[in-house]
Amino acid sequence: MHKYCRLALDSIEYYLQHNDYLETPKGLPDGAYKKRAGVFTSLHLKNDHSLRGCIGTFAPTKENIAEEIIYNAVMAALEDPRFAPVALGELKNLEVSVDVLQAPEDCKKEDLDPRKYGVIVTKDKRKGLLLPDLPGIDDVEQQITIASGKGGIDYPREDFRIQRFMVERYI
Repeated sequence: MHKYCRLALDSIEYYLQHNDYLETPKGLPDGAYKKRAGVFTSLHLKNDHSLRGCIGTFAPTKENIAEEIIYNAVMAALEDPRFAPVALGELKNLEVSVDVLQAPEDCKKEDLDPRKYGVIVTKDKRKGLLLPDLPGIDDVEQQITIASGKGGIDYPREDFRIQRFMVERYI
């Protein structure tokens, strides 16, 4: 398990035990302390790999990647509105992945590749994001339809801004 994923699991466990956020530990890769980026933490069940929680940030909101992981891991476990909060006893049955987002760039629909790029669609203050290389997302049309739905954007009726981004995925 990558150190970022271990950090995410430790953060969830600490929060469930102490109702407080874990202090940033030592021993992480240098970039964890020096760089800022948006981060998504995804939780899946080990037995069938179904989603159990996923929350993240489009752009950095914390001082560094480590703090972003700590915060988003707890949010994925406790605040994803699609799921009941994760209980302490469930942690042993979870797999964690951490996606560190690279800066998004404006693009056109034909510049997308759902295996390589995530997508952000924006209309006014509404935004939808979909990470790259997700099981079952095989084409650009699916990718944009799902991202638009997440942002409450009426695709294909509304025009919107499209951005693509790459991630560093840790498992």
